[in-house]
Amino acid sequence: MKPTQKIAILLMMLLLVPSFGIAQVDFNKRPDDDLGNVEDEFQEYFFEALKQKGIENYERAVDALQQCLNLDSKKPVIYFELGKNYNLLKNFGAAEDALKKAVSMQPDNEWFLDELYDVYYQQDDINNAIKTIKQLVKYHSDYKEDLAALYVREKRYKQALDILDELDKEYGLSESRDAMRNDIYSITGNADDRIENLEQRVANNPNNEENHLKLIYRYSQVGDKKKAYKAAKNLLKVKPDSKFVHLALYKFYLEDNEVERAINSVKIALSSPEINADAKAKVLKDFVNFVSMNPEYESDLVEITAQIDENKDAQTHSDLGQYYLKAGDKVKALVNFKEALKQNPSDFKLIKDVLLLQLEMKDYNAVVLGSNEALELYPAQPILYLINGVAKNQIGQYKEAIENLEMGLDFLIDNPNMEADFYSELSFAYKGLNNITKSEAFAKKAQAIKAQQ
Repeated sequence: MKPTQKIAILLMMLLLVPSFGIAQVDFNKRPDDDLGNVEDEFQEYFFEALKQKGIENYERAVDALQQCLNLDSKKPVIYFELGKNYNLLKNFGAAEDALKKAVSMQPDNEWFLDELYDVYYQQDDINNAIKTIKQLVKYHSDYKEDLAALYVREKRYKQALDILDELDKEYGLSESRDAMRNDIYSITGNADDRIENLEQRVANNPNNEENHLKLIYRYSQVGDKKKAYKAAKNLLKVKPDSKFVHLALYKFYLEDNEVERAINSVKIALSSPEINADAKAKVLKDFVNFVSMNPEYESDLVEITAQIDENKDAQTHSDLGQYYLKAGDKVKALVNFKEALKQNPSDFKLIKDVLLLQLEMKDYNAVVLGSNEALELYPAQPILYLINGVAKNQIGQYKEAIENLEMGLDFLIDNPNMEADFYSELSFAYKGLNNITKSEAFAKKAQAIKAQQ
């Protein structure tokens, strides 16, 4: 619904024949009506129409208004009310005719034009919608933003941007206009204009941190790291206490091998309550990756993670788990995977990571317990049956292993490598039961699949 439409609908419920002798509508003033001298019959039909519309009985409202026209066809408010009811009935042709009649009788009536605009808008008749809204712009600047949106739909992007510039200059920036502007830049692929606009904003208001951050992001997006780095340092110079600038600076410092500065930026970003958890997780992940390639800085990683121990989310623990796994520290890896799983107990990847690591560490009882619980959540995942079977084989529960392995095979589709693993474990289980015939049969099946790979 357009910016003034709700106001119009509510206000017009109070109007009979409004006085529109002035160009600007006073929203706090109840317009006068001139129905006082109209015959009682006319008034009865008119108020009946308003009542029926109020209870959403639009067809009866139309019937009552037609009776009003039979008594007096010179009142524009009757055509206006007819237009509104026809519009609500989705009878757009009749709505347009009635509203155009009302407009012809009072060309400068904002409410008539607003309703006519809505008729065109609902029909996607953009050309007529633009013509009508241009008449409405003189009443409220909000209509200019609607006009810009219509220009976007018509792919008249330059005209839309001109209006947005005009509104920004007159009223300051707004999120809705910025969103529309960014949509235009994204559609046209005109990164230069987007950046030029942000550069101008920074020049006009150097203390606005958000504009600096947007400019840094856009430079980075187009691959101009040199300008992005310069913009980040400029923001730090203007606002030395900025926390958000460190979300960019730590990357540039790492690329320039200014590790101490990078570590300081990472610490600031991760300890700042203003920065959300997702952004912090990304910072830590990048630093974890850096340390994995530069293990001499592991002590800094330990110090940083210790600072945020209470605030680490599941993704952070998972990233740390992967880091420690690569570094060969299975114990720390498992601790972090388990912490992540506590926060996201139904995360299938985490479940699998924990179980596979426990298998590797030969904690078979924990694997049996964990895989049994996991199968309650994911009863159709063959990998869980395989893991369960492997663990039970290792603790000598051969019958239970066979039962789970055979069940898992029923869910296995187009995965020859895993199928071979199932057969190998079945062979192991039957050998444990001293059923050599079946053990050898499953061993041959596994070998046949592997030979085809």
